[in-house]
Amino acid sequence: MTQHRHNPFPLGDESLPYSKGLMARALIAVGVGGVRAYELARQVEIDLAKRDERTVELERLHELAVEILGPVEGHEAVERLRRYRDLDQLDMPVILLIGGATGTGKTTIAAESAHRLGITRLSSTDFIRQTMRAFFSEEFMPTIHHSSFKAWEALPEAEREEGDPLIRGFLQQTKNVLVGVRASIERAIEEGWSMVLEGVHLVPGMLPSEIEGALVVQSLLVVYNEEVHASNFFVRDLATEGVRPVEKYLQNLGEIRQVQDFLLKRARKSGVPVIENENVDRTVGAVIELVLEGAERLQKVK
Repeated sequence: MTQHRHNPFPLGDESLPYSKGLMARALIAVGVGGVRAYELARQVEIDLAKRDERTVELERLHELAVEILGPVEGHEAVERLRRYRDLDQLDMPVILLIGGATGTGKTTIAAESAHRLGITRLSSTDFIRQTMRAFFSEEFMPTIHHSSFKAWEALPEAEREEGDPLIRGFLQQTKNVLVGVRASIERAIEEGWSMVLEGVHLVPGMLPSEIEGALVVQSLLVVYNEEVHASNFFVRDLATEGVRPVEKYLQNLGEIRQVQDFLLKRARKSGVPVIENENVDRTVGAVIELVLEGAERLQKVK
């Protein structure tokens, strides 16, 4: 079977090959807190030693999880492990697309989702745009040389006066960047590797929702509260040590939120799931749930 993901916890058909560290990481990956995850992993180790066994069956793991984590959390944790196993048995790459306006937390959510899914290939449409800028001059492809919310500045004067120049410029930039996005997706599928791709240019309805030979999952992150949205730029400024200065984004927050409104309308029209990014753990959980649901749908078709 082709290895599409770096499986963080290999799951067999009926039992889990046991390693305390591996088990703890698996439980953390499906949302169990670190201390409780290691507590359960240790209890499994003790139980196996008593029974002189080397693997823990899902049924026995469920019993121990309920005992340590409680009936609700224990059941949910083991059920997620089972669903992760089913995802791994799907035997096709996962293409996870996380869109959203600037400052909605796409990079953080994409990185954490990739980690929990065991996907090692992570990229962004900004990276693709930056690469394209090295090959195409501003004279040849002007919009890619501007921020997504400033691409309209590269439009000819006549086009700035037609419709909404902000959205026109953004869409023109997006169409150019999506050439590179499609090429990246095609390459990943050809190689049989899963990939997480995030970026403002993943506009709902402008990329195929289904690709033969792959599980495609797309979502749109939004931040409805303007003050929270603004505060995200302060956090990013600190994280990048000023490489992405907060002033630039705060001065253009109105334009950024206008792009978000446009993306939100497109998502609702095309049926792409919208996730309000209020809490990292909850948002990552929602993204992972979309992937697991997609895998279950494909399993039923098969």
